[in-house]
Amino acid sequence: MKGKMLDDIKMCKRQAMFVETGSCFDATKTSNIKSRPGGHDALPVRPIDKSAFSYSKETSKRSPKQFQKKKTGAGGTLVPPKVVDSTPEFPDENIDVSQHERDKKFREIHFPAFTERPNPPNTEFRRFYERGDLPVQIDHGGVQNRITWKVAIDQIDFYHYLPIFFDGLRETEEPYAFLSEQGVYDMIQGSPHKVLPVIPQLVIPIKTALNTRNQSVIIKVLKVLQVLVKSDIKGQNLIGRALVPYYRQILPVLNIFIRKNETMGGRINYSQKKHGDLGKMIMDTLEQFEVNGGENAFINIKYLVPVYQSVVSK
Repeated sequence: MKGKMLDDIKMCKRQAMFVETGSCFDATKTSNIKSRPGGHDALPVRPIDKSAFSYSKETSKRSPKQFQKKKTGAGGTLVPPKVVDSTPEFPDENIDVSQHERDKKFREIHFPAFTERPNPPNTEFRRFYERGDLPVQIDHGGVQNRITWKVAIDQIDFYHYLPIFFDGLRETEEPYAFLSEQGVYDMIQGSPHKVLPVIPQLVIPIKTALNTRNQSVIIKVLKVLQVLVKSDIKGQNLIGRALVPYYRQILPVLNIFIRKNETMGGRINYSQKKHGDLGKMIMDTLEQFEVNGGENAFINIKYLVPVYQSVVSK
């Protein structure tokens, strides 16, 4: 009877995204991590074209198979040869995995700006959480999970803890991703008057998360930035003004993905509330920067994102 009851229970093993994470009872092994978050070392190197710097040109010897065979081609006429339709009977046979891999490799070599960068699991948030130094834990509710703070938010040292939570925004593995994101929202909304002095310490974690070029991480950071600039006291916009000198660190990656829009055609996008359109999220964030950044915000945004147009009426 006991064995039959165990068979009815579906047990799913947690999928670890990183080998260094280990089990739920182990600490992440960060000693073997050599890659830098957002680094360019792992990108494929594009071959150098010698003809661009000299008059010499590299040529390869052609094989007999590369020449046109007898009784092939148009024969000097304008009539194109007939193409034999060899479409497989089953649709699944049309899928060419090797072609997809070749296209992906081609994009990585010729368009490296859009390629995702390394994002190793060595964040400060992960290290502090596994060591038990963060005053947070997950409250597993019946509908959705929440964060239980062991200390009142207004008594927390924002200068120490807020940069750590911001560093965890580039996490893609649970529970670190949920704890860091929700912890940032709770701290910003709980004590917004304590955020302004910590703005300079938040720039490097934001820049590191954006440099990973991971679209899910970028969208997460953009949502946090929108909440951050709107969390100040109404009419003052001190946080938005304090971010203007750091646009050079934040906006270059946004300029790369600003045209990354989803083309739906005549279809309806039912997932608009999830804010999965990266290009639209970037435009919304830049608009919030301009509205809450003061008189010098637009000229600084325009310098780094030339396609941006002002939304503030003069």
